Amino acid sequence: MQVMVHPAQKLVPRRTAQSGILGGMGLPAGDRELVQIVDAALADAARRAGEWLVCRLGCTQCCYGAFAIGPLDALRLRAGMEALRTADPDLAAEIERRARGWIAEHGAKFPGDAETGLLGDSEQEQERFEEFANEAACPALDPATGRCDVYAWRPMTCRVFGPPVRMGDGDAIGHCELCFVGASEGEIAACEMAVPHELEARLLDQMGVKGETVVAFALLR
Repeated sequence: MQVMVHPAQKLVPRRTAQSGILGGMGLPAGDRELVQIVDAALADAARRAGEWLVCRLGCTQCCYGAFAIGPLDALRLRAGMEALRTADPDLAAEIERRARGWIAEHGAKFPGDAETGLLGDSEQEQERFEEFANEAACPALDPATGRCDVYAWRPMTCRVFGPPVRMGDGDAIGHCELCFVGASEGEIAACEMAVPHELEARLLDQMGVKGETVVAFALLR
């Protein structure tokens, strides 16, 4: 049995020459469909898993450690922050405060361009990212409640972490190490969550934007 030991598995970043990862782009129309499909798949996997899936409000192990997110995730977070600035400006300001604090604490060691928030793609930068901010709380996490304050707009990595999902070339299944304790490989496989990787890849291709960042940069204006 393969077990996910980190919520994001440090992704290999790709740099672009643009001044920022998003510019003035908006979310593609297909993102709503992607989110609906993923959320339905999660609900179905959770139903089949029952008590083996222990993910609950306040369980925050997967909310610690920096991980890479792509431009689609970053746009979704930006859209969420814009919505919060209108609906709940105090909460939006608090999230921004935590994001700025995160960058102030870890920005000096950021393995990329701290001005644009883009992760670097050199071998040295990729190696540095493996050890970067591994104990840091996500700035979207409310430390008092254990709640994700941008839950509706969270990255895909966060949406699929917990239940069994196919990893790498698809031969191995991974899941949160806190879940499925005592379950057999067959029982785990029976709870596999289907992830629409092809749809996400198509949306990214349509956007024509490459490069990865981290949550803290995506949360700020």
